Amino acid sequence: MKLRHTLCFLGTLVLLLSCSQSGIIRTQVPSRPAGQQDMIQFAAEPIPDVGIGVVGLGMRGGDAVERLSFVPGCHVAAVCDVESDRAQASIKYLEGKGLKANAYSGEELSYRALCEDPSVDLVYICTDWMHHVPVALYAMEHGKHVAIEVPSAETLQACWDLVDTSERTRRHCMILENCCYDFFELTALAMAQAGAFGEIIHAEGAYLHNLDPYWKRYWNNWRLEFNKQHRGDLYPTHGFGPVCQALNIHRGDRLLTLVAMDTDPFNGPKHESARTGEPCKDFAGGDVTTTMIRTAKGKTILLEHDVMTPRPYSRMYQLVGTDGYAGKYPMQQICLREEGAESVDYQNLGREKIYTGDALKELMARYPNPVLTPELEATAKEVGGHGGMDFIMDYRLIYCLNKGLPLDMDVYDLAEWCCVTELSRISLEHGCAPVEVPDFTRGAWNRVNGFSYAF
Repeated sequence: MKLRHTLCFLGTLVLLLSCSQSGIIRTQVPSRPAGQQDMIQFAAEPIPDVGIGVVGLGMRGGDAVERLSFVPGCHVAAVCDVESDRAQASIKYLEGKGLKANAYSGEELSYRALCEDPSVDLVYICTDWMHHVPVALYAMEHGKHVAIEVPSAETLQACWDLVDTSERTRRHCMILENCCYDFFELTALAMAQAGAFGEIIHAEGAYLHNLDPYWKRYWNNWRLEFNKQHRGDLYPTHGFGPVCQALNIHRGDRLLTLVAMDTDPFNGPKHESARTGEPCKDFAGGDVTTTMIRTAKGKTILLEHDVMTPRPYSRMYQLVGTDGYAGKYPMQQICLREEGAESVDYQNLGREKIYTGDALKELMARYPNPVLTPELEATAKEVGGHGGMDFIMDYRLIYCLNKGLPLDMDVYDLAEWCCVTELSRISLEHGCAPVEVPDFTRGAWNRVNGFSYAF
């Protein structure tokens, strides 16, 4: 693990250029290799029946196999896990539904056989974080589209490797960010696109989830070990992805600079000591990490990460516009500007029209998201997967592959949302200095005006 951390750090040194006169730590954008094209609005050839190979059959992968068996236009063609019993459990589930799939297991590199399997069109990656990128790169090199669980990449170098390989092979590389498909976020995005909040100028997102009861569920305790070895926002995308869509990131705006701050590790060493029975003297990750990001168009984003304290679960999810606001936690509410007040009552500090409860439901019903048809919503809630958002994510991925359409989330979304992990660490290790966010599109961020779904 120390060697991996050292290699990641050396990779960062290669990508860092210098501190500018303004004190911003600059990052390098490597030139696009000859023959590569960007993947903005990329559409592959239609695949009428997508053969899916699922790699990693733990908590997320096993559920994905079951969920994908309900998605029209696809079938699970192969499964893979280093633990043979997990692969056989998924095969047994599929056989119970009259379905057949190839199984690969027993070795760490078993995924290579799955990626070479001609029956597989899409490799769906649900391994531990350290194996996301190696599997994805091998799959794209062998002609497969890939979809990668979150966080899909942990370093700048990994982000660039995925971007370059996707561009060179012309294969989709999608981040499996399910929170972009939760019901409140889908409708709030539709309201933002309709101008209900005016211009969105600030957004907030988070991953606040006390993992104390869950550490032992992770294979070989890899997730707690990762927090021990790494500093920064290690899990940014659940809160970050949905607000980036509302802010049209690389669809008219782009991330510019980032600043991070964290607490000391107070609870982290306690969790590690409870696991090992030994004192923990070296724990890199702070209990709470806060990151601020500014965009090229003068918008701001606040991110927070905390898996160490007993705070209530929250992804924050707030959109702040010139004329309105949407917030999901701790309670769902929308505020719109109340016009026409002739006098100001200084005892009444709020002049906004606040919608909650039935009034909120009525307001949001006026702004249906085109993705969320009544039929899809009903099926998603029946099949499940974090309340249905997992199913909607899978459905949209397969729908677009079936019809040869651009995906809702491309490789630049993946890189932009995931690069926060290493950039926040760089900021923290340089006294909370501002760090430049690289333009993974290499100048194409303003070619499309606004986020949209393909149909």
